[in-house]
Amino acid sequence: MFQTTEEVRASLAEQDYIASTEICTALYLAEGMGKPILVEGPAGVGKTELGKVWAAATGRNLIRLQCYEGLDESKALYEWEYSKQMLYTQILRDKVQLMLTDAPTLSEAADRIAREEDAFFSERFLLARPLLQAIRNKEPTLLLIDEIDRSDTEFEAFLLEVLSDFQVSIPELGTIRADNPPAVILTSNNTRELSEALKRRCLYIFIDYPSADAELEVVRLKVPGLAGELAKEAVAFVQNLRSMDLKKRPSVSETLDWAKALLMLNADKLDEEMLNTTLTVLLKNEQDVLRSKRNLAAERRRAAQEPRSDEDLLEELEADFHRKGRRRKRGRGRPDDPFSGFENLEN
Repeated sequence: MFQTTEEVRASLAEQDYIASTEICTALYLAEGMGKPILVEGPAGVGKTELGKVWAAATGRNLIRLQCYEGLDESKALYEWEYSKQMLYTQILRDKVQLMLTDAPTLSEAADRIAREEDAFFSERFLLARPLLQAIRNKEPTLLLIDEIDRSDTEFEAFLLEVLSDFQVSIPELGTIRADNPPAVILTSNNTRELSEALKRRCLYIFIDYPSADAELEVVRLKVPGLAGELAKEAVAFVQNLRSMDLKKRPSVSETLDWAKALLMLNADKLDEEMLNTTLTVLLKNEQDVLRSKRNLAAERRRAAQEPRSDEDLLEELEADFHRKGRRRKRGRGRPDDPFSGFENLEN
């Protein structure tokens, strides 16, 4: 168990994970209080990775449950291995017939079968899924419940019940309790609002896109071969992309992929050709790519003092319109004039 938050920070750093003070504090408290951690934030900012490095830093076995729409108890907790049961039934058919040969009545035959039914609902036929694996594991374990927001509300309620006391009841086997309750971390990409009951059960962290300095530190740590100035330019470009009105902003993992791509291509500078060639490593939506390329072309023309195209003017008008709309929602600007503030737009 961690003794201080600084020990948490150092342990995560040994796993090449740069943790904020908030993350270190939450992990320290979770260890001491025995509470799950709920980590929310945009996709690709390091939520799942936090669970992995927490397990590695503490020497725990990592068990991961990947959530998805339609996930139910049989896929998350346990199910009976039906095909194996049927195979055993076929193999033991003669034995069953012999057992029933002298049964005087049908009722007696049924009673004899019932007395033996435990043989087909025993440990050998039980297929343990991640939740049951984590509960039964005798070794220190960390249970990573990934993207809980993708599951249904019904599964969320079931999960809350399991996490409340780390025990499950299997009718054929009885109640199974955790001798060594696992540490638990849940991640969410905020695709839906989670229940207040689940949030009350957990400590909470929100991991947002990092600042430029923090992201540069991550790039230098994960892609050490990339030249220092090029790394700065790359991070600045990504930060600028995130400030744009994009459908899907580039994640930290995509920043790292792009940095690796630049290294593989032996890039020594970020000129327009290199950016256009590698932009799809960062952006995975066609409209986002086209918009970014138009911005790059506009920047080049401004640097050369060339006149802007009609397309660039429309792009700027659209961006300003969205900005003014956001300002009106915050109570600023003239609500009766959707184009208020556009008077100084360059013609």
